[in-house]
This record gives sequence, structure tokens and C-alpha cells, in this order.
Amino acid sequence: MELVLLFIIAIFAIAYRSSQNKSVASTTKYISGQARDLYERVAPFSYKQMRAKIKDLGEDFTPKQFIRQIILFAGLASVISYLSFYNPVITIMYAAAATFVVPYLQFLKSKRVYSEYVFEQIQTYTTNVIMEFNTTQSFVKSLEGVRDSGILEDPVLSDVKTMIEMSYTNGTIDQSIAYFDERYPYYMVKNMHQLFYQITKEGARDSGESLENMSLDIDALVEGVYRDRMDRANFHTRFVTFGLALFFLVMAMQFLLGKDSYIKLLDMWYVDLLLHGIILINCYFLLSGEKYYNEDVGVE
Repeated sequence: MELVLLFIIAIFAIAYRSSQNKSVASTTKYISGQARDLYERVAPFSYKQMRAKIKDLGEDFTPKQFIRQIILFAGLASVISYLSFYNPVITIMYAAAATFVVPYLQFLKSKRVYSEYVFEQIQTYTTNVIMEFNTTQSFVKSLEGVRDSGILEDPVLSDVKTMIEMSYTNGTIDQSIAYFDERYPYYMVKNMHQLFYQITKEGARDSGESLENMSLDIDALVEGVYRDRMDRANFHTRFVTFGLALFFLVMAMQFLLGKDSYIKLLDMWYVDLLLHGIILINCYFLLSGEKYYNEDVGVE
């Protein structure tokens, strides 16, 4: 009953607040504007670049999706905490804390989408540099061909341009390769650059077979990454289902003990402490799984 009253009060407060403003849209615009200003002041430049690219890819959270996520997490946290403690104050605290998880999950999703995008760009880069080298027999000319082909996008395109400039400035490909390897620590990048480094330094005349083998190695690496992505997706579904099921074990306890006996147990401080510990540990367990699922794709 208390939980129902809380939701009624919350709805009334929102309706009253909306009636005092000219429109809900103006309030939303003001809040989003303030949040955007704060973000521009404190967000790292690299994160801003990532967010801009996510928006270009159409993978960014819309305001409606963001609000739905907040309502979903707050509602789920309210149900779990109320059925665990039957305490409106604790319910409100857990519901409020759950809303702060949404931006973190959005950040993790953005990192995963951006990582997948960069990996696809790197796959395009390595494959096409090898194809260009078969024609030009020059690593720098191969980079220029890929640069001018229009198949690459930033940030990889900008880094390829930097590689070309460094190669001409230094008269060698050593520094440019080291620069790109540090920026993109993928096996396929390191292996391909090492091959070109050997061809350039040792003056190999017949590199066709080595390049063909490198192309096959890249295909195998890409296949392994995509297989890992599917495995992670399957793991994620099972993991979240299992994690949510753990939250509702308290219902099984209430069923075994009876609701009245369970409520009497809540009067013992150490029982309350134990329940809080179970909830917090399970939350950490779920967030750790989310972090693993959204880890960088293809990076070693």
C-alpha cells in the first residue's frame, strides 16, 4: 500500500510542477541545456569524439529512451527493495540510486559501439593497404591510396594522414608504424606492420606470398572477433537473466517462512544488513558482467 501511495504522490507532484510551467518541453529543454553545458566543461576530449561518432552512427540514446531506462530501473529497484524490506524510505533510496546506473550503462554501450566501429575501420585499413601494396610495392604509397579511396573515416583516416606526414618528414616508416600501433593495439595491425617493416628493411623482392598469407591471417582474426562478439551476446542474455533471478530469491524465502515471520526477521539489524549486502553484491556482479560484455572489441 505504501508503495502505491508513493507512486500516486510522485505523479501528482509531476503534474503540479508541469502546470506551473508554460510547457513540459521548456523545462526539459532547460534541464538538457544545463546538462549539456556541464558536459562540455568537464568531459574529456576523447569521450566527446566518441559521443559525436555514436550520434553520427545513430546509436545514441534519445531522450525518450533515456527516460524509459530511468523509469524501468527505478521501478525494478522499487519492487525489489520493497519486497525485501517493506520500508518506503529504503525503497525511495534504492530507486534513486538505480537512476544513476543508467548513464553508466549508456557509457558502456557507447564504448562498445564505438569499439566495434573502429574495429571495422581497422579491418578495412589493413585489407586495403595490402591490396594497394600489391600494386604500388610501397608502404607510403599504399597509405596514400587508402587515404584517397574514401573508404576510411575518422579517427582512423586522420591517423593514416598523420602516418603519411611522419613518413615523409622522417624519411622512414618506423615512427609512423610505432604511432599507429600505439593508437590501435590490434593483432592484425601489429602483424601487418611488422611484415611491411621487414619487407622495407630487408628489401624483399617477392612479397606476394607473404601478403597473401597475411590476408588469410587477418580473415582468421576477424572471424575470431566476430565469433567472440556472438558468444558475448549469448553470455549477456543468460547472465542478466541469472542476475535478476538472484534478486527475487527473497520471495522464495518469504514463501518458505511466511510473510509475517519474514517481516519479524527484518526487525533484527543483522538481517537487514545481510539483505543490503546481498543486494549490493548482486548489483556489483551485474555491473561487472555489463562491463565485460562491453569491453573493447578485438583489442589485445
